[in-house]
Amino acid sequence: MPSGRTHDRITLWSLPIITGLSFGLVHSTHLTLFVSGGFLFGGLMFGPDLDINSRQFQRWGWFKWLWRPYQTSLHHRSFLSHGPIIGTALRLLYLLNWLAVLAVFGLIIDELLGLELSVLGFVASLWRSLSLHYQEVIALLVGIELGAMSHSLSDWSGSAYRRFKTKGLSSLLPQIKLQRRQRKSSGRSTSSKVVSPTSRRRTKK
Repeated sequence: MPSGRTHDRITLWSLPIITGLSFGLVHSTHLTLFVSGGFLFGGLMFGPDLDINSRQFQRWGWFKWLWRPYQTSLHHRSFLSHGPIIGTALRLLYLLNWLAVLAVFGLIIDELLGLELSVLGFVASLWRSLSLHYQEVIALLVGIELGAMSHSLSDWSGSAYRRFKTKGLSSLLPQIKLQRRQRKSSGRSTSSKVVSPTSRRRTKK
C-alpha cells in the first residue's frame, strides 16, 4: 500500500489531468474549478484513509474527533470505506449527520437562551442555494469521488503489483474460484481418508 506522501503526490500530479479533462467535457471554467477543488479535497482530506490515523485524518486538525466513531465502526480498506461511490457517499452521509446534530444543538441553545439565531432559516436558505446551483454541487461531488478513487486505485494497483511479483499471474485470478478449488480438493482428500466400519472389519479378518 502506498504511503501518505505517495498518495498526496498522486493527487497533485493528477490534478492537471483532471482539470484538463473536466474543462474539455463541460467547457466551463467555474464548473472545472469545482471539479478540481473537489478532487483536491477528496484526495487530501476526504479520502478512504479516514478510517485510520492517516495524513488525511490529521489534516482535520481540531475536528479530528468527528471521525473517531467512523474509524471504530469500519475495518481499514473495507468496501464501505474504499469502495467506488459507496465509500464517498457513506462519508458524506456521516458528515451530514454531524452537521444535523450541530443544527439541533444550535436550536436547543436558541430555545434556552432566547437568542435569535434562526437555525432553521439558515438551513432553508442553504437548501435553496444548493437547489439553485445544482450543477456546481454535482461538479463538486464528482471531483470528491475522483479524488477518493485515485486513492483507492493506487492502493489496489500497488497490492496487485506486489502479489504479481511474489506469486505471478495466479495471484491476479479471482479469489472466489481459487477458494472453490481449494474447498473441492480438501473435500476429496478428507473423503479419501475416511474409512467405513465394514472396511475395518474386513481388514482385521
